Amino acid sequence: MTNIGILNNPTRFLFFTGKGGVGKTSLSAAVALSLVDLGKKVLLVSTDAASNLDEMLGVELKNSPVPVPNANGLFVLNIDPDNAAESYRKRVIDQMSYDSSEDERSNVREQLSGACTTEIAAFDEFASLLSDVNKEYDHIVFDTAPTGHTLRLLSLPKAWAGFLKDNDRGASCLGPHSGLKMQEARFLLALKALSDTSQTTIVLVTRPEKSAMEEVSRTSDELKTLGLSNQRLIINGIFKASDPKDIVATSIQNLGLKAINEMPKSLRLLPIDEIPLRAFDTVGLSGLKALLREEFLIKENPADIPKNSEEKQLGLDVLVDQLAKSNHGLIMVMGKGGVGKTTIAAALAIGLVKRGKSVHLSTTDPAAHITGTINGSMPGLLVDRIDPKVETQKYIDKIMERKGAKLNAEEKALMLEDLKSPCTEEVAVFHAFSKIVSEAQNSFVVLDTAPTGHSLLLMDATGAYHRQSIRDLSKAKMDLKKIVTPLMRLQDPLYTQIIIVTLPEITPVSQAAALQEDLRRAKIEPYAWVINKSILASGTHDVLLTARMNGERKQVERIKKGLASNIFILPRQVTPPIGIEVLSKLI
Repeated sequence: MTNIGILNNPTRFLFFTGKGGVGKTSLSAAVALSLVDLGKKVLLVSTDAASNLDEMLGVELKNSPVPVPNANGLFVLNIDPDNAAESYRKRVIDQMSYDSSEDERSNVREQLSGACTTEIAAFDEFASLLSDVNKEYDHIVFDTAPTGHTLRLLSLPKAWAGFLKDNDRGASCLGPHSGLKMQEARFLLALKALSDTSQTTIVLVTRPEKSAMEEVSRTSDELKTLGLSNQRLIINGIFKASDPKDIVATSIQNLGLKAINEMPKSLRLLPIDEIPLRAFDTVGLSGLKALLREEFLIKENPADIPKNSEEKQLGLDVLVDQLAKSNHGLIMVMGKGGVGKTTIAAALAIGLVKRGKSVHLSTTDPAAHITGTINGSMPGLLVDRIDPKVETQKYIDKIMERKGAKLNAEEKALMLEDLKSPCTEEVAVFHAFSKIVSEAQNSFVVLDTAPTGHSLLLMDATGAYHRQSIRDLSKAKMDLKKIVTPLMRLQDPLYTQIIIVTLPEITPVSQAAALQEDLRRAKIEPYAWVINKSILASGTHDVLLTARMNGERKQVERIKKGLASNIFILPRQVTPPIGIEVLSKLI
């Protein structure tokens, strides 16, 4: 059995967090299964709106605990944002006066339709697990969303507890304040549990890659400032090449060793577990158990291992040529965390500039790696980010300037207090997003989006704004043909091209497919898929990497046959795709 220290005297609450694509879901499920095998009763909770625990465990996720077949003692729960939000809306509306009119109730329901309500409702479910006094489960394991979204989640107990303290007036974005005030005690209990080192362990998960190490180091520091100091590190997917003459395999091995040897000092001080790269997909109970325990390892049949593909694949150069046929437009790069969205967005932006276009490259990702990926400057390319803190302060200043002039000191203080609500960030980020979307009327805008779950919340806000705008204009009896909302721009295939990025692995492809369905429900049709880090297209003959090709080929065929017709493939790179010169070679 792999000697993994986290299973030695684990705390009751275990939080798995890290950059998207590092294996948080696989590891959290594998640890939960190991705890069950030790005779514990365990609840595995997903806080990721784009979770694929259902596929991994073979059980339908619900917003209440369900038992996992063939894993006695293991229960799984998905904190579904939509269900949580609907439950929250119902509680708020039920608190309204019995003689409230249907118009009044409808108005409150619409006010509570935004992403902020979704977030706080999901957090309310999360906080209830942390403040659980019945201790029905020996352990509660949290499989969290990618880093930026998780930091937001874990900071909410402190943010809302601070906002609610001695505040009996604000928080208009969440409806009747009394309903939120009732939750204050729960928020404080959640904050206490998170900060208690005897109760909670933060499990920082990383791959042996420089960017993942740097992000998890920043996460570690930020969580410490929130009082979450009991941390440990898991380095997942450590690879050793079988043939020193295989350029692709040795480059992967050497980059991994370099990242581990140069990891930030703060991470070196943590307890560390190392997990080797496996030749199989960690889907199903057998695959998950084999991730941590040698006795369950799955052996590949050499006869089933495919040879390298000789089929000609379309690369990013062809995609850029297609996009460059227009003189302007919005290009949104979307997908699960860790699939390489930032790399693809940066490469597309550079490719368009090299084809004579003016490009604004930005990101909505709280983790924001875009500047480090570009690592330079070039004429015709503007690079920046939507910084939630900066945009929130700009929004507050704008509101205070516009509406505060006619208010007295007490009224100004009340307005400012209301704007300190964590909800304000949602509104501010949406306004910044809308502004960037409108820029694509005259030039190219390439937007590197946050991981799937976070991006869908932004899409929810876009939809809510669209519905409110149409409703307001209808009441004012204005011509609806004259209005163009951000959602309408996203729905226009002549204005917006959505690029979905995935890895050729079962989990990223399933999540990309789910993202595509969510977009289609919003009447947004993706333009193309990019399959990143293809081993089949890399030319390697390493034993372990070749074994992994079997799963990759199945996923490529799956995409071609039922998910996308406009497909582009980027091979696994020997050199890290960082810097303008290296990125230019991709396009």
